[in-house]
Amino acid sequence: MTAQIIDGKAFAAGLREKVGELAARFEAAAGRKAGLAVVLVGDDPASQVYVASKAKQTVACGMNSFEHRLPADTAQDDLEALVDQLNADPAVDGILVQLPLPKGLDEQAVVARISPDKDVDGLTPTSTGRLALGLPGLVPCTPLGSLMLLKDQLGDLSGMDAVVIGRSILVGKPMAQLLLGENCTVTIAHSRTRDLPEVVRGADIVVAAVGRAEMVKPEWLKPGAIVIDVGINRLDPEPGKEKGRLVGDVDFAGASEVVKAITPVPGGVGPMTIAVLLRNTLVAAHRNEGLSDPEGL
Repeated sequence: MTAQIIDGKAFAAGLREKVGELAARFEAAAGRKAGLAVVLVGDDPASQVYVASKAKQTVACGMNSFEHRLPADTAQDDLEALVDQLNADPAVDGILVQLPLPKGLDEQAVVARISPDKDVDGLTPTSTGRLALGLPGLVPCTPLGSLMLLKDQLGDLSGMDAVVIGRSILVGKPMAQLLLGENCTVTIAHSRTRDLPEVVRGADIVVAAVGRAEMVKPEWLKPGAIVIDVGINRLDPEPGKEKGRLVGDVDFAGASEVVKAITPVPGGVGPMTIAVLLRNTLVAAHRNEGLSDPEGL
């Protein structure tokens, strides 16, 4: 068996196109563009690249991008005051504080300050509670993007056995909640799980989100399973090369001989994250204006 490669890049492009079409309809209905505010504290190079990409794609979809770049020595009170200001700004529908924050700043306090109705990262305690209770809310981008890819492959997920490897608040826990919401039987596995290979081997769906390069081996996987690899790890460079290859948490080459379908790294889940961020911003804009959620998102 050679697995089908799940093309997250192509799916994300289609999602961004749909968001762009619906953003134009929102502007016509509301008399304004949907708006996303991104707050970047400090000068972390990776975060700067990521924020620039978000801003570019936000504008390309016909929405407003508001960037706030603050120095690394910004005080906690000043950062929280900016979040309060953005909460009160009717032109801002989504607020994203780029993580990690510089040392000395309380990330949890800053995130909790964001209005749940503008929490496009889905990380506030209220958003987390809404997801757990099955109430309408904004959901973390990477898990929701992963679910979209799964449903595109499988349609109805009801009754399937799913294993999520990893229990982070960013991916593992919300992913498990989303799969429960689709009537899967869900196991959350992690570093303390006994006989992890045996646990994974029973799964129809495997979501790997641990941050350990190629940890999941092909012999761990059920033939015909669907694998969503959220991990992104850089290997040591080969002789004569400046950078090492990017790989996921799953042994891609080996797994491809066993499973039915698998996301590659790069080009799988990664492109979905920003596309879903744009989707969440537009959904938030509709709700903030008292409009029904946009159809098809």
